[in-house]
Amino acid sequence: MASRISARQLLERTLDAGSFVSWDSTPLDVNPSPEYAAELAAARERSGADEAVITGEGLIRGRRVAVVACEFSFLAGSIGVAAAQRLVEAVERATAEGLALLAAPASGGTRMQEGTVAFLSMVKISAAIAAHKAAQLPYLVYLRNPTTGGVLASWGSQGHVTVAEPGALIGFLGPRVYEALYEREFPEGVQTAENLYRRGLIDAVLEPEDVPELADRALNVLMASTDGLEPGPERRQEPVTDVPAWDSILRSRREDRPGVRQLLRHAARDVIPLNGTGDGERDPGLLFALAKFGEAPCVLLGQDRARQTPERPLGPAALREARRGMRMAQELGIPLVTVIDTPGAALSKEAEERGMAASIARCLAELVMLPAPTVSVLLGQGTGGGALALIPADRVLAAQHAWLSPLPPEGASAIVYRTVDRGPELAEKQGVRSLDLLRSGIVDRIVPEHDDAAEEVISFCERVGEHLRHELVDLLRTDPTDRRDQRLLRYRRLGVEPDARPDTPVVPNE
Repeated sequence: MASRISARQLLERTLDAGSFVSWDSTPLDVNPSPEYAAELAAARERSGADEAVITGEGLIRGRRVAVVACEFSFLAGSIGVAAAQRLVEAVERATAEGLALLAAPASGGTRMQEGTVAFLSMVKISAAIAAHKAAQLPYLVYLRNPTTGGVLASWGSQGHVTVAEPGALIGFLGPRVYEALYEREFPEGVQTAENLYRRGLIDAVLEPEDVPELADRALNVLMASTDGLEPGPERRQEPVTDVPAWDSILRSRREDRPGVRQLLRHAARDVIPLNGTGDGERDPGLLFALAKFGEAPCVLLGQDRARQTPERPLGPAALREARRGMRMAQELGIPLVTVIDTPGAALSKEAEERGMAASIARCLAELVMLPAPTVSVLLGQGTGGGALALIPADRVLAAQHAWLSPLPPEGASAIVYRTVDRGPELAEKQGVRSLDLLRSGIVDRIVPEHDDAAEEVISFCERVGEHLRHELVDLLRTDPTDRRDQRLLRYRRLGVEPDARPDTPVVPNE
């Protein structure tokens, strides 16, 4: 179990030295009974704080942020009417002043001495945070030891990014209460920061000293100024070699082909990996992160070729995790980048029962209507519903040897010809390769490979990154209503009206 540090000690470890400025005013008078008044006086004496919450502002790596933190030694960090009012006033001030908000709860939950009125104070705290997020301002949460009850079930679980202290007890129902109610011990190891991370409920487990680095990188993305960004000169479409579709398909399946992790390593910065749906699911086949390409920020959702296996294909949880990223992009008004690279979504009893088809449908609906700018990158294999779920976007890029198809060519051949042997022939007829996708209006630009991405990993990833930076900046300069209207028109016209793009220069295959 993690040791406890005071709220003041936490702020000393996370804020720039000497930068904290208190926003606290005298706590609201809740007309306590004599017994409760004595408890409050003893809590003030013991903790050195006048309430269970301290609020204020400070600097993290020179950036001004608002902070709210629980003092656990004041009546177990419990939230009563006065503490809730202080919290709400701080959140509202952060919103009014356009500041990111960093919350650090450590609490047993609602203050029992104040009963139902204190319990319902969680509503106004949640409302204030919802308004803060609606103003497209970041809300970062650091869950400390312990965080339980109504605090976890309200402002402790609303973060855009949520991390926790190592070994921290985190749970809805405190183990002591559970034991008293049910006369048995709560299962060991469930309510720990580490288990919550494994279950996709929090994004990381970090020591207090590591919080400033994470907050700084996250806010570099989430608070990035997009005014005045220049897309730079548009790269001309290089000639594309007219190789057979099957040639590209085989290249896309090479084990050493670069995937989304290499793309982030060589072409992005300020990368913050996030974890899970926030609702108890995670899928290693999807990489979810905050990142910047050049100065352009984005939420990135990438199908991870290295972590999808025949035993563990891309499942419904990956798409529910993707929807968390879509909501984040919408809430914060920053672009969304999706990276498609999958041999196909899971086809199994479990996937069916956990809503694979519904997850694909919901991703499609959210992507086509998302207010934020969107760019899709077809990086390698683009098979079936797993690829379809992340493809709709304002701009679609494709690596030269990437491809997109309802089924693997072998599967399509089995349907049409009752044999897998005619996969190469059918792939050619279906128009799955990048050159055909460009001509049909599905793809806007092909990122060339010289002549195989696996042979030039760093250069290829840097090229993709340059194209992404250009497209993101260009989209950020576009009117949001026009941008979404054009996105909808793009898919409405697909296959019905001829595409107006110029012919692509093609080099014959030698």
